[in-house]
Amino acid sequence: MAKEKKAKAKKLTSKQKLSKMFWGSFAPLITIVLIACTVFALVSGQIIRYYVRSETAYSSEKLVSKVMEQFTPAMVNIENYSNFTNLTSDESALRALTLTLSEPLTSARAIYYASSTPISQGGFFVDSSGWIPEPGWDATQRPWFKHAVSSHDRLVFEEPYVDDSTGDLTITMAKACRDTRGAICGVVAVDVNLAELTKLVNEIQLTKSCKAYVITKDGTYMTNPDSAKVMKGNYFDDTSLPAEYNSETYLTGEQKSYTIGKTYSAVSQLGTSPWFVVIEGNLVDYTGQFVNTVLIFEIILGVLSFIASAFNLRQILSMRKDERSLGQTLFSETQNLVVAAKETAATSQDQAAAAKEIVATMEDSTQLSENISSKIKGVSKVATKTSADVAEGVASIEKNIESLHAIFDANQRTIEGMKILDEKIENIWDIVTLINTVADQTKIIAFNAELEASTAGEAGKSFRIVANEIRRLSDNIIDGIREIKEKITEIQRSSDSLILASESGTEKINTGYQNAKEMGEKFESIRSSAEITASSADDITEIIQQQAIASEQILIAIKQISAGVENFAVATDNISSSAEHIRSLSENLNDEVNSEQKAADDYNNREKKNKTEDSESSEKTE
Repeated sequence: MAKEKKAKAKKLTSKQKLSKMFWGSFAPLITIVLIACTVFALVSGQIIRYYVRSETAYSSEKLVSKVMEQFTPAMVNIENYSNFTNLTSDESALRALTLTLSEPLTSARAIYYASSTPISQGGFFVDSSGWIPEPGWDATQRPWFKHAVSSHDRLVFEEPYVDDSTGDLTITMAKACRDTRGAICGVVAVDVNLAELTKLVNEIQLTKSCKAYVITKDGTYMTNPDSAKVMKGNYFDDTSLPAEYNSETYLTGEQKSYTIGKTYSAVSQLGTSPWFVVIEGNLVDYTGQFVNTVLIFEIILGVLSFIASAFNLRQILSMRKDERSLGQTLFSETQNLVVAAKETAATSQDQAAAAKEIVATMEDSTQLSENISSKIKGVSKVATKTSADVAEGVASIEKNIESLHAIFDANQRTIEGMKILDEKIENIWDIVTLINTVADQTKIIAFNAELEASTAGEAGKSFRIVANEIRRLSDNIIDGIREIKEKITEIQRSSDSLILASESGTEKINTGYQNAKEMGEKFESIRSSAEITASSADDITEIIQQQAIASEQILIAIKQISAGVENFAVATDNISSSAEHIRSLSENLNDEVNSEQKAADDYNNREKKNKTEDSESSEKTE
């Protein structure tokens, strides 16, 4: 009896564990689902509001476009009529034009024209519907006429009114006309039936609660399903918009769309007219379906989370079934670990002895490396001194090379100057030759002049003297030029000799420069070799030092390894004892799992037996 109670207690404990595992996996999942759905709802709500604003703005613009399609033909005909009066103001022509332009106007009740001169004073009035004014009726006193005349050639829109003849809501569009001289000759106007406009507005049905109206600048209804409010009720008295949205702030002429609280709304102006299209409705028409979708989505995610938690619990139970085999495997492996730990302890003792021998050998190697390092340092000092001496020699040769190069440049400049002087002497030679030629010509001219003077007798005596003097002067010039030529010839010879001597000296200087340069290169090579030798000696010294340091580090490491091996031997003994302890624990764990499984099997068998007995007893009772 006591065993059965103990097994039942274990079974209840197992159920509690299963419950904790289930809620431990299910609770985080359902929390994440709720957070994700909340964020999704908030973000989607903003997206829906943006979509609603876009949709209402589009519908508002679409309605404005359709309404303007109703007004455009009348507006175009008014413009055409006004342009025609600039050509002629003849009554018969304007009557024919009135009938012609009224044909394409399907939504207009009539198109008419009134001259600026009243009928009583000889003016006229033309109406496409055939309406004839009563006696004393003056078009110039009508509001549409006055408004058009004062509007400076702009198209004007009058307030909507109910036509007495048709009972329909009608508006008047009018524009002043000018004659060929530019003076106002009359006003053309069109009465447009707004029944089609009301029909277009009523077609707008974005949602079940959507409402669309055409209103005036002050909010008065132009269209409304309730005919009693047309041109009587005010939109801002009926709307659900906040109080700050009134005719001044809402009807500014700009296209707008809002989602305010639980309401969506949009407003657009009808072209250049003073009328506006407004649309509004309940935002819940859009969000209601979305809320249902979010709820369904949350329920689906909750069910999936429950299924995932149940699957996770099943996997955990499956893992619990594998604990027995795992405990047996752990027990056998622990026994193997005990044997291996003992073998490792024996091996570690042998390694400790070998490590001590390696330590002694490394100490000798370290001392030898230090001796080699001291010898290499001496070689490095000698190589460094040699490199410094060679560097001084190279510097001296470089100075000699620079001096020779300067002498070479100076001698070269002297040769170039003498060559330039020789060229200038050649130019002087040409000038002297020219002077000699001129002197010869002058001598001949003087001789001819003397002959002419002789034939002239006493009258040419003075001229003959002058010619004789000129010939003598020419002879002196020729003699002087002959001496100049001789001096120039001597200067050229001296200059040529000097140029030859300078060029010979330049060649020798160049040869000396090249020899000095070659010597400098050889000294440079010697210096490079000395520097390489010194650098190599330094590198060898550094390598030896690094090797010595490395040897010391290796020695330290081997000492640490030796100590570690000794510690490892001690630790191996501890591992062996720990492995024995683990083996005993795994054995106890295996026994506990077997006993728990046995108790569970016994409990299940008893449950089956009790069910069988209950079913048999019920059969007997029947």
